[in-house]
Amino acid sequence: MLAPAATTRKVARSSANILALAAAIGLLYYGRVFFITVIIAAMIAMLLDPAVDLFVKLRLPRGAGSFAVCSLALMFLYLAGVGAYTQLIAMIDDLPAYSNRINELVDNAAARVDRVEQGVYRTLIPKRFQDQAPAPDAAATASTRGKKRPGPPAGVAQAPQSPPVQEVRIREEPTAVVSNISNYLGSFYDVLLMASFVPFLVYFLLSWSEHLRTRFLFLFEGEDRDAAEHAWHGVGAMVRAYVIGNFMLGLVLSIVSSLLFAAVKLPYWPVVGPLSGFLSLVPYIGLPLAMIPPMVAALPTGREPTLYLFLAASVALLHLLAMNLLYPKFVGARVHLNPLVVTVALMFWGMLWGGVGLILAIPLTAALKAVCDNVVTMRPYGRLLGD
Repeated sequence: MLAPAATTRKVARSSANILALAAAIGLLYYGRVFFITVIIAAMIAMLLDPAVDLFVKLRLPRGAGSFAVCSLALMFLYLAGVGAYTQLIAMIDDLPAYSNRINELVDNAAARVDRVEQGVYRTLIPKRFQDQAPAPDAAATASTRGKKRPGPPAGVAQAPQSPPVQEVRIREEPTAVVSNISNYLGSFYDVLLMASFVPFLVYFLLSWSEHLRTRFLFLFEGEDRDAAEHAWHGVGAMVRAYVIGNFMLGLVLSIVSSLLFAAVKLPYWPVVGPLSGFLSLVPYIGLPLAMIPPMVAALPTGREPTLYLFLAASVALLHLLAMNLLYPKFVGARVHLNPLVVTVALMFWGMLWGGVGLILAIPLTAALKAVCDNVVTMRPYGRLLGD
């Protein structure tokens, strides 16, 4: 009697776990804006926490140190935004040049396609069919429409003509422009609303970090409390190492890209270089994304194709060197995730949260592994995720 009861409890427990997992996935999907905001704020707070500790060592209260660090970070973002804005204004002034260049490229491509079609026609169609007179075109047909048709011969009664069929026009409803605009802006409103909370969340996470840590540890007792404390520090250290490693790698790529773009006198290289360098870090699609900014910036120059070949080759070479040589040293040594887990994590979080999920997939999975490594009962799962 015990074996069937134990089996029933095991099945019930497994069913409950599956339902809980499904409910968690649904909650993550429908509450993605909220969770993304909290996770990004937590990652920024973990990144700035060592700077706050430095102010605390200088005998400054933690609240004041957190405020000073947040103010410095916002000032840095403001200066970066001002620089990007000035470059964007200059780029807007050059929009006519971009438009003319794009039209020229489209016309050249259409002409080449037309020549290819004519060549294929001459190659595949027999010569005797090519020499036949073409059918009358639409213009000749249209020219005969205005001529009066001859009437019936004299003495022959004319057949009665059916009354003309009146064309029925269906009146289309006017497009709800205001409704479409409000729906389009509504999605951005939610994002902007949540983003406005990020500075406040970062400040409170920094100033109340010790209070949150102690209250979190009080939820556990005995050995579980020690495991929770190790997991807390492990997640913080891992996220901090991952973010700093990616930032340093992106900074290196940005500097080298900017120098290469400046050497060939690429327009707006102070913005294009950092943008291409940090886009190169996006998993799996970083290489094509990193090529877009320099290619677009080179459009109005009207220079020879060698410039585009140089830009594509330099971006590809930098991406390959960074991902194969620098990334394992800057980031890979701190994460310890096997490639299969990384791929599945990118698919899962990308499906749930889109492009932001692709960026947060690796740190979230690495944080989960850090928790599993510090909890005894979950260490097998940590080994499964590890390399």
